[in-house]
Amino acid sequence: MKKNCWEFKNCGRQTGGEHVHDLGICPATAEKRLDGTHEGKNAGRACWVVAGTLCKGEVQGSFAQKYKNCEKCDFYQAVRKEEGAKFMLSAILLNKLRD
Repeated sequence: MKKNCWEFKNCGRQTGGEHVHDLGICPATAEKRLDGTHEGKNAGRACWVVAGTLCKGEVQGSFAQKYKNCEKCDFYQAVRKEEGAKFMLSAILLNKLRD
């Protein structure tokens, strides 16, 4: 079974997670417009296009501000590898967020 980012990173920012009280619920866990992308729940397998996700314990800004860091992320790399030719480009994912 494919993991969502919060399962892969064990960040505890999903609903009921251990870090919700101090860091808040991660926007990727609640972003329903990307539900099913790369077979993930909400934006769990497309977190790099969602503002406000965590990286190294710090909340990240917009896609433009964070994408270079996301490209280096072990989770991003794992999703790219797992999806292969089915990997959805960020421009397509960002368009889904605009709808």
